[in-house]
Amino acid sequence: MAKQQFVIGLDGGGTKTAAVLADIHGNVLAEETGGPSNFQIIGIEKAAETILGLIERCCKQHGCSSDDVAGVTVGLTGAGRPGDQRRMWEGLIGAAERRNVSLNMVVVESDARIALEGAFKGKVGIILIAGTGSIAFGKDMEGNVHRAGGWGRTLGDEGSGYKIGRDGLNAVTRHLDERLKETLLTKLVARDFGLSSQEKIITAVYRENFDVASIAPLVIEAAEQKDPEAARILNRATFELSEHVRALLLKIERVSRARHKIPLAFIGSVITSESVLTKILRHKITFSLPQISIVQPAASPAYGAVLLAIRSVTRTP
Repeated sequence: MAKQQFVIGLDGGGTKTAAVLADIHGNVLAEETGGPSNFQIIGIEKAAETILGLIERCCKQHGCSSDDVAGVTVGLTGAGRPGDQRRMWEGLIGAAERRNVSLNMVVVESDARIALEGAFKGKVGIILIAGTGSIAFGKDMEGNVHRAGGWGRTLGDEGSGYKIGRDGLNAVTRHLDERLKETLLTKLVARDFGLSSQEKIITAVYRENFDVASIAPLVIEAAEQKDPEAARILNRATFELSEHVRALLLKIERVSRARHKIPLAFIGSVITSESVLTKILRHKITFSLPQISIVQPAASPAYGAVLLAIRSVTRTP
């Protein structure tokens, strides 16, 4: 460890990748950002090039070499399963060898795992993630990680942008069929996307790969204007999200065998901006789960990756 005195944590997604270089005590020494690294979309080779480029830039910024880095933890969107983690790890090691970049102790994790670590700096807590999809992760007093949700749009993703958007579009279709009384959603969807008829909606969704989650902000907008159907959709979505939290709380309390205040952090585009949805969600959680204390994340997911990297290199064999 005399020479290898640094670690690097990375947080990679579909639009950008953040990298943090720190010493083994967690002091941040350099930070860099780069392009996307969701290997499920852009491929393993391109994702690896982005990651390696950021590692090299962090080292250059601080004046060290990659050989001085004792451990690297990469948290990536789409890396939730061991098989995918292994594929990305092999691709990263292979790309490093081709570029003659020295890598020590490389670990590939999911983006949710590093977000959990960063949100509470390694301590007990729960993160609720609601973006295009939805999932919750919790860490108990023994360091065990629990999860609820994350089943994807076919089997789950309740309370996600996709499900809220789908329910919003469904309300529009029922209104156009005259199976539902007038809803403001019909006007908003026509205004923003030009989807004003059955033909246009079917063509967009089934032939043009329309981003269903992009309707979610319109459902929130309609609910803020007191549209009953939009309010119903958000009420169901917030109930489902609160149930994610309830499930994890029970798992954590089962380990601790006692009730303690458990911090909860919101992550993801659907619930990090202040809106009628977040107000309803906060009320449901704090009213029904008084053990929960809603807080802001203590640190970024990239720093969470740093903490996991430190744990990897300092763990007693």
